[in-house]
Amino acid sequence: MKIGILGTGMVGQTIATKLVELGHEVKMGSRIAKNEQAVEWTSRMGQNASHGTFADAAEFGEVLFNCTHGMNSLDALQAAGKLNFAGKVLIDVSNPLDFSKGFPPTLSVCNDDSLGEQIQRTFPEAKVVKTLNTVSAQVMINPSLLPGDHDLFMSGNNADAKGVVRMILEEWFGWKVVIDLGDITTARGAEQLLPLWARLAAIWKTGQFNFHVVRPA
Repeated sequence: MKIGILGTGMVGQTIATKLVELGHEVKMGSRIAKNEQAVEWTSRMGQNASHGTFADAAEFGEVLFNCTHGMNSLDALQAAGKLNFAGKVLIDVSNPLDFSKGFPPTLSVCNDDSLGEQIQRTFPEAKVVKTLNTVSAQVMINPSLLPGDHDLFMSGNNADAKGVVRMILEEWFGWKVVIDLGDITTARGAEQLLPLWARLAAIWKTGQFNFHVVRPA
């Protein structure tokens, strides 16, 4: 499959690397075509890896991952071009974390809205699915790093798109428990886990952990 990755940071590179290792063609997009991180990543990963602008990656991919910083996601996706999202699954991994006042970060959007919803409203032609935003980059693509049962969440309006995303999460990345929270408005709950996640990461000095929902038998 052809995959477009929007973002060149740790999350984007971790997901992109996993997908290339699985045999997929991956194009990493940035604001500029010759982003240094993207160029270096491409040189390491071989013939199935390429890079370009946000628009190049969005046009290339059959499935797209938004791995940009949440505070900049809407601008980055606008730069990718609305037409390049038409009919495509857009997996939104980002979080609206605002570090302008230091640590711990606050959420720039919350309570009665979410970044996932803002992206879906701004790009109605895309099939936005919010997921993977509640775990660290390495756990995203290798949940077996953590022992026992632990959970991932997803939100989105399109059932078929969520089916594609579930396949990616379970078959490609190895997730055993993916909880469908409902439509894209439920991304509010997943995004609002991040202040708690940040506090735990600070206490434990690691991002290698996750949440598990325990229900009655």
